Amino acid sequence: MIRLLLFPALAITAAAHPVAQGSLTLDVRADHIAARARVSNEQVFVAGTLGKNPAPAASLDALFAAHGAYLLEHLRLAADGQPLAGRVEKVTPPEDKTTAGFTLYDLRFDLAATPREISARQDLMNEINFAPGNPWEATFVVRHARDGMTVRDGILFTHREPLVLATAAAAAPAHEGAFTSYLSHGVHHILVGWDHLLFMAALVLAATGLWDLVKVVTAFTLAHTITLTLSVLDVVRLQSSIVEPIIALSIVVVAAQNVFWPSSARGRGRLLAAFAFGLFHGLGFAGGLLEAMQELPALATGLALAGFSIGVELGHQAVVLPVFAGMKILRTAPRRAFTLRYGSALIAIAGAWYLVAALQG
Repeated sequence: MIRLLLFPALAITAAAHPVAQGSLTLDVRADHIAARARVSNEQVFVAGTLGKNPAPAASLDALFAAHGAYLLEHLRLAADGQPLAGRVEKVTPPEDKTTAGFTLYDLRFDLAATPREISARQDLMNEINFAPGNPWEATFVVRHARDGMTVRDGILFTHREPLVLATAAAAAPAHEGAFTSYLSHGVHHILVGWDHLLFMAALVLAATGLWDLVKVVTAFTLAHTITLTLSVLDVVRLQSSIVEPIIALSIVVVAAQNVFWPSSARGRGRLLAAFAFGLFHGLGFAGGLLEAMQELPALATGLALAGFSIGVELGHQAVVLPVFAGMKILRTAPRRAFTLRYGSALIAIAGAWYLVAALQG
């Protein structure tokens, strides 16, 4: 019964970038590590209902409690390379029991001696596919503390690489490493975000020259940078149930224009479309940042936002440059026209599939 109650909530928040975000404090003490995980309810619901061997739960509170064992299974700590055994000491159920809420888990990992280095790995939710080839993932903003005193804050922790903390390290500024870690996050966000990649491919296919390409990419970049920044700063926000269908529609519209009205797929009309739809793509990018950045200080937030934005552009270029070069290699006009029409038709079909899925969500 509990699963039937949760599926509607999951459908509302599901997006093309299925990322559950939270925060994690790792406080290294003399004989143990006190870990406090602030876990999104979305993660609890998805893992508890769609994960492998989900624990049956008679109520939401039971589901929140059962997620502690899942955390221990998928969050692995080691001291000087030696795995640490952990246990759940306390579960604090959320006041908001929707997907917008967060549950607190206090974990303890005992230490035999004071280690020189603590490492952590996690693969939370990676076993659950949102769509083929598009698994769920969890990200955390980590605070490293020693005996309750902050050593370093604002560390981005994902499944892609281990988190390594030197226990004897001096306290570091909260912004240290924010730029590079979020730059990497931005690149990854785009390379697995096939909706944004499809839109960019549709734009590039119709570009006839380098200047035409520069203008359309600049319009799109300017637009998504504006809304990404405003969203992270909590000035403009829209629900994913609005943003995701519009992003899907943007793919269909631009690709269909390439197929049926190729002569109008450039110039002012195309620049306006790139800019207008880019505003919504920026809100889609922000969906991967809002919770992760909300606990960062101002300087760290600025560096993280800059790093993420640059990472997004690097990810885009991984599509823009090969597609544009490929179109240039097709020396004859008939070949280019054939590739534009049928390549765009395939993109439109993919966008239509995504649109149906987004509207059903």
